[in-house]
Amino acid sequence: MHEVTKLENGLTIASAKMSGMASVSVGIWVGIGSRHETAEENGAAHFIEHMLFKGTQSRSAREIVAEVEGLGGYLNAYTSEDHTCYYARGRGDRWRSLVEVLWDMYSDSAFAAAEVRREREVIKEERAMYLDDPSAQVQELLGATMWPDHPLGRPIEGDLKSLDGLGRRELVRFAGKRYGPENTCIVAAGNIDHQSLVKAISRLGKNWTVVADSSCEPAPEDQTEPRIAVIRRDVEQTQLAMAVKTCPRSDRRRHSLRLLNALLAENMSSRLYQVLREQHGLAYSIYSTPGYYSDAGDLTITAGVDSESLPKVFRLMRREFRRLREHAPTQVELKQAKEYVLGQFDLFLESTENRMTWIGEGLIVDGNVGTPDTVKRRLRSVTAAQVQQAAIDFLRPERLSLALVGPDPKSGDLGKSFL
Repeated sequence: MHEVTKLENGLTIASAKMSGMASVSVGIWVGIGSRHETAEENGAAHFIEHMLFKGTQSRSAREIVAEVEGLGGYLNAYTSEDHTCYYARGRGDRWRSLVEVLWDMYSDSAFAAAEVRREREVIKEERAMYLDDPSAQVQELLGATMWPDHPLGRPIEGDLKSLDGLGRRELVRFAGKRYGPENTCIVAAGNIDHQSLVKAISRLGKNWTVVADSSCEPAPEDQTEPRIAVIRRDVEQTQLAMAVKTCPRSDRRRHSLRLLNALLAENMSSRLYQVLREQHGLAYSIYSTPGYYSDAGDLTITAGVDSESLPKVFRLMRREFRRLREHAPTQVELKQAKEYVLGQFDLFLESTENRMTWIGEGLIVDGNVGTPDTVKRRLRSVTAAQVQQAAIDFLRPERLSLALVGPDPKSGDLGKSFL
């Protein structure tokens, strides 16, 4: 179970009591990500994520890290399309130190001009690292293909042009406009008392009264035909990433989609894994994963295959898509998928960091968090017919986007034949 308190200024505080745990995980969540940026601002949220580790008015960058690592803990952050999270994990009896360091980073970052210039080059190297990896490059290409000329299709870390336009003034202005108490949540999980957490954060954040702008461009609904994009690279494998647009987080079909994903390619017993790897030896790795936003969603399938095998891979994938649309899963398959998903959910929530993440994502994206029992009850109630209906609704050509990165210049023609 978890408890939630909202302060008068709109700042949300949540905690999950996990008695017997030695650690506590604390995260500061803000409902701002790359989709809240203009083209000129692209990369700002991720840039700010980096800068919050570079020193505050009272702590140097080294002191920030040393204070957390000195407790045997660690400190990290990530930026997504619709939110950013700064989090730390450490000894349960030292949770106040974790809260104070994170709050200092979040509320009083120095944004030193010299650090901004230095970190810009670090981010460019980070971007170069991703683009050197074909499996990462194909994911970026897929995003741009699914969401052309839209913030959801831009790289989270920005591009070279936008990064060069982001200096100290631009970053401070973006943070001052976009980050406020009403779109910020502080979440803790572990052996921690909720009222003690509320009291500590109330003392730190009581004077924060910024009114933040959380607006963003709605996800487009204008796709009427399949899309394909290809980048030719002199590599051994063709990296394949395809996605179908699905539904937002609030859509009740997400539970059917979650089970459809388990049947499709989430694990080693799933259909595509068994067909492509175990039966035909066409791929070492193939997996699928659902993604959700407040107003859209997708289901992505990724694999690395030999270029000469692409026609057969596409033929087999098309066959499995058709089977899922035309035939409901058997009761044995459905039971196995449910047991897998429910088991993974329970294992996920055993960790203080994962429990903190589950609550934080729910609050910052949906505005609320159900109980684990509610989620499991809804998953158990999904019928075979509902899974089939999800396949009918979503595994459709006009919802499909395909990205390929590989050595075969004809792969685009092959992709078009699949679409």
